Amino acid sequence: MIDYPNGPENGHTSSNPLDYLPPPALSDDLRYYLGLAWRWSWLLILLTLIGGAAGYFFSSRETPIYQATATMWITEPRGLTEGSAGLAGERITSTYVELMTQLPVLQAVIDELGLRISPQDLKGTITVSILNQTQLLIVRVENADPLTAARIANTIGVVFTEINQEFQTESYADSKAALSSQLAQVDGQIQDANRQLSDLFGTFEQIELEDGSIQFVPTLDQQRERDRLEANLALYQQIYSDLLQSYENIRLAEIQGSSKVTMVEPALTPTRPVRPNVFQATALAAVVGLFVAGGVVFLIEALDDTIKGPNDVHRHLGLPVLGYVYHYDNAREGLPTVLEPRSPIAEAYRSLRTNVQSAENETPIRTLMITSPSPKDGKSQIAANLTVVMAQGGKRAVLLDADLRRPTQHKLMNLPNRIGLTDLVADVTKPIDAAMKATSVPYLRLVSSGGLPPNPAEVLGSEKMMEILRTVRDRSDIVLVDTPPALAVTDAVFLASKVDAVLLVLKPGTTKISFARQTVEQLLRNRANIIGVVLNDIKRGSGRYGYYANGYYHYYQTYYGSEATKQK
Repeated sequence: MIDYPNGPENGHTSSNPLDYLPPPALSDDLRYYLGLAWRWSWLLILLTLIGGAAGYFFSSRETPIYQATATMWITEPRGLTEGSAGLAGERITSTYVELMTQLPVLQAVIDELGLRISPQDLKGTITVSILNQTQLLIVRVENADPLTAARIANTIGVVFTEINQEFQTESYADSKAALSSQLAQVDGQIQDANRQLSDLFGTFEQIELEDGSIQFVPTLDQQRERDRLEANLALYQQIYSDLLQSYENIRLAEIQGSSKVTMVEPALTPTRPVRPNVFQATALAAVVGLFVAGGVVFLIEALDDTIKGPNDVHRHLGLPVLGYVYHYDNAREGLPTVLEPRSPIAEAYRSLRTNVQSAENETPIRTLMITSPSPKDGKSQIAANLTVVMAQGGKRAVLLDADLRRPTQHKLMNLPNRIGLTDLVADVTKPIDAAMKATSVPYLRLVSSGGLPPNPAEVLGSEKMMEILRTVRDRSDIVLVDTPPALAVTDAVFLASKVDAVLLVLKPGTTKISFARQTVEQLLRNRANIIGVVLNDIKRGSGRYGYYANGYYHYYQTYYGSEATKQK
């Protein structure tokens, strides 16, 4: 009996088998994704190599680009107060960053170096940035020629310094010119006043004094005139002094209000290109290829509506996985449980037998129906091999082939199909023993299908069929019933409620989830006791079908080996 942690026996009630299952552990998801990566490793590696090769191919053929770097220092105006110096300095520095790539500077650089390039194209090769919130400007120039890159970076600094100086000089030129003109005018008035005073002095009356010296004595009118000229001269001299002071103030303001740009570190000729970085481009392209491959893988997996492993069975069907059966390469030669009873695949069937027996409730499982959603799931192989290991375990096992549309059990057991199930239903006088054929496996009997009837569903749903099933059950320990696919026809549905248990066979990578869900829902509606699922035809080494199947195979192979190895 399988103990569900959340099952009714533990105080929980639910009609959904999924509610009885524990949530998937993180390790299960990790194993799933690791298995997914292993399964698609060829695509991941291929696209990674293609991406890396493409990155190397294109990057190695790109024209090498060199970068020259020059450092310039901007001095703040000296007339700023301490509080406003920081903000003004930031504004000036940010303004200079923009001005250094404007048309006047670019055109001057082109003219200075004789470049054959447009200002707009030149601007695309220049990057000006501020160094870590300082007043240092970093001028970076990229060019295919390292010498040209260095020359452009240095010429930008020289040209911008000159243009900046001219601009700041012109901002004070008008004021200085106006003051200079006024100073010249006032100076002329001063000289004219001095000349008039000199001329007036020559007209004064000369008087000889007792000591023999001569004194110039002005008349009254001349005294009035001399006072006027001296007053005008004093006024002109005062105006000249004021104008001269204003001129000096403007010069001082020009000196204090101007910011200077100084080349701190000229650009040197670069020796290595900044791009293409072949290694970086190759690595980046490889990573992009890996991510593209991962996207493709997840897209494929998302669009794949097939059962991939036990997680899908738990998540979508709410059923436990009772066994994992590997792909058997020699299926046409016979049953692996008969040909290679010590092989890992035979051990997988014995593990399935144990899990089926563990699924028994208070009433032992005497009749077990084996079905699947579609014909390609391999239910007949499962039924035959499971019956073999049941018989090998000492039980009187009967395999009843109720697939009256495409019977195969007589072929798998190498027995004739002359007298079978349909013959027993058609002839009520025919004894059961006539149809129970002995096989090469002790304790194993086969009831083949017999002739194919025109109405298989009616045959399987008849009262005679129920009587045959009861009789075969009474004469054996376990009866395994192989039925047609449950979703394709309704034959299995008639028997689902008449047997003790139903085992559902799914083939990972082939059985669609939607088909499996419809099969489970249809069987449950007919009161079938679905004890679990067996995953069939698992490819060894395929990570998508679960850690347990592959791990068990390698464990058994390592410690027990194959039959051929033991015989050797």
